[in-house]
Amino acid sequence: MEGIEGGLAYLLPWEFSPAWTLTCLIAAVIYWRGLNRRRRGGKPEGVWRPFAFFLGIAAIYAATQTHYDYLAQYMFFIHRSQHLVLHHVAPFLIALAAPLPILAAGLPHRARNLPGTTLAVQTLRPGYRLLQQPMIAALLFVGLIYFWLIPQVHFDAMLSHRLYQLMNWSMLLDGLLFWWLVLDPRSPEKGGLGYGVRIIVLVSVVPPQILLGAYLTFSNNVLFDVYAVCGRAWPLAPMTDQRLGGLITWIPAAMMSLLAILVVIGRLLGKSSLLYRYR
Repeated sequence: MEGIEGGLAYLLPWEFSPAWTLTCLIAAVIYWRGLNRRRRGGKPEGVWRPFAFFLGIAAIYAATQTHYDYLAQYMFFIHRSQHLVLHHVAPFLIALAAPLPILAAGLPHRARNLPGTTLAVQTLRPGYRLLQQPMIAALLFVGLIYFWLIPQVHFDAMLSHRLYQLMNWSMLLDGLLFWWLVLDPRSPEKGGLGYGVRIIVLVSVVPPQILLGAYLTFSNNVLFDVYAVCGRAWPLAPMTDQRLGGLITWIPAAMMSLLAILVVIGRLLGKSSLLYRYR
């Protein structure tokens, strides 16, 4: 019984953050409301897309609001796996779920008609379009990984609560923007990015991630001494910790791009077969 209670304690927040908790909770509630409203309106969603969405939200919560966050602050390879979740896995799942119509249906009517909503959307739209330019999206996606792994920047971020939160939020938001761009369910004819361009963007971000991961893995020097200053959660040799972190930066991150390419190719082939059928 004590073992079970001890295990459950690890699911509680290490450092409670209202921002992370409310974001996950509000997103889940609005999505659930949208599912029910669409179901009552004769538009049932099925199983897999809602499953992907809720799994993505749960992954964000687990990476930021459980004791996993504690380990991420005291073990480099756990930190890299945390960013793998926030920047790759969770945004990928949420984008794959194509949740925008359901989230829109789940919004309270008052929220849609709040004064200033239209103005806010119009103000943010130019910045959003700029960030969704394929070249900028790819540079930002890879650039943020490199930036937060500059040793001095990483040192400061791990010792400053504000910088640490900024780092994690920036990884999540950039991941959502990037994966939405390449996994947008809209076809090119309906405003989505061309399938060929999506594949080029996905291929372009693979080599820099491989190079960075390989550098971390095969470096002969300890690059991140902040973990020696603060102490490691587990008695793991510093070079082993760094090499494991490099492998996580290298292999799973690159595989996520390959998985997305398969999704894009599947949509392209599905569209081609549909066009052939009606010729």
